[in-house]
Amino acid sequence: MADMNDIFQKIGTTQTLSQKIERNIERAIREKKLPIGSKLPSERELCEMFAVSRTALREALRRLSARGLIEIRKGSGMIVKKINMKDAIDSLNLYYDLKFDVNLISQIIELRMAFEPEIAKMAALNRTEEDLQNLQSNLAEFSICDPDNTQMESDLDNKFHLAVARATGNPFVIVTMEPVHNLLPRMRNYIYANIEGEKEITLGYHKEIVNAIGERDADRAYEKMQLHLEHNLQVYNKFLKSSNAD
Repeated sequence: MADMNDIFQKIGTTQTLSQKIERNIERAIREKKLPIGSKLPSERELCEMFAVSRTALREALRRLSARGLIEIRKGSGMIVKKINMKDAIDSLNLYYDLKFDVNLISQIIELRMAFEPEIAKMAALNRTEEDLQNLQSNLAEFSICDPDNTQMESDLDNKFHLAVARATGNPFVIVTMEPVHNLLPRMRNYIYANIEGEKEITLGYHKEIVNAIGERDADRAYEKMQLHLEHNLQVYNKFLKSSNAD
């Protein structure tokens, strides 16, 4: 039998203190009392301010650094770090990857049905010439993609929807939707791999969406994206029904 001292260890104050320190510094960053790029006091000064040991402080600083809130630079101290879009997207990518299953697929489809027609509408109103060129290049790559290369086809499908989201010019749309779109290759491979003729159907919808965005026809872009997603929903429902029957 294991030693009880190994199972039940002392609940010291270090963790509690370090969490309090972490929350205190995080709150100061959130409230912009410590703006991006500002330098934190030294370890010695922070220990005195918080009236804590260096061990508790260093644990708090380590967690803040791991979360990307501060950067610890040798020789120059601790700096409040800028949290960029990639950090937010990477965190959601990890969350969705860990949660991926049939239930998540259904929930993602519901989310896409709610958001993406409106996103296509915004893209039609806000897109630049560069956005349009990116979408048209994607169509060209998709049309010549080897039908046996389902991975590339899935990646191009992902990139298409990412390009529509980016064409809105709204960073919050991009942060919200990019992790969702990054799941598309996995979802598509999970379901679409052996469905005959699906590539041509998808390409047809993509062309109609791009044409509407190119002509800045917001209502038609909304309608075509809605039809595209309704078709996807039918395919997924059919798969999920047959999967549950098994």
